[in-house]
Amino acid sequence: MDWRFISLWILNEDLKADWYTPQYRAGHYLGHKGLRIANAIRLQEDGEAVGAWYTALGEALHVNNRRDEARADNEAFLEAVLDEAGFSAAYLSDADDDSHDAYLRAETELALSRAGNDVGTPILTFRPGSDREGSFFGPVISKAPKGDEASELWDAIEKLATSGVAELKRSNRAAPDYT
Repeated sequence: MDWRFISLWILNEDLKADWYTPQYRAGHYLGHKGLRIANAIRLQEDGEAVGAWYTALGEALHVNNRRDEARADNEAFLEAVLDEAGFSAAYLSDADDDSHDAYLRAETELALSRAGNDVGTPILTFRPGSDREGSFFGPVISKAPKGDEASELWDAIEKLATSGVAELKRSNRAAPDYT
C-alpha cells in the first residue's frame, strides 16, 4: 500500500460555514498535526509503520473516544499515542514542523484532482498511473466489516474503480460504530 495523505485542515482552510466552528477547525488541525507525524514516519520508516501510526491515532480518537484529552492538550495526546504505539517521542516535533505542509498540500491537491473538489476523505486510487486508473471518494461505512466480509467489500470497490464510474451513493443510514 502506498500511503497518500489528505489534510481536511488544508481542504477546508478557506471554508466559511456555520457548522465549521472553531472547535471543528481545531479538530482538523489536530488531524493535520497527525499527518505531519505520519509523513515523517513515511520518510524515515515504511508504509507498514504509517499504517500502525494511522491506526493508533484513529483508535485513540474514534474507538477509545479520547477527543476531550486531545482537545485539552494536543501535544500531550500525540506524545501519549506515539508512546502507546511504540514510536519514538522524537516524532512529536514533527507535529509542529510546517516543512511537511508543502507535501501534504500537494498530496491533498493530487487526491482532489483524481476524485473531484466536492469530496472529503478517504479517496482511494486503484492502478495509479495506468490507463485503468480509477479513483473515488469513499467508501463511507458505518461499521467496519471483518474477515471475509472486509475482503469482499475491498474486491467490490476495486472492481468499481474505473475511470467511467463517477458516483455511487446513498445517504448515511447509521452513525459510525467503531467497535
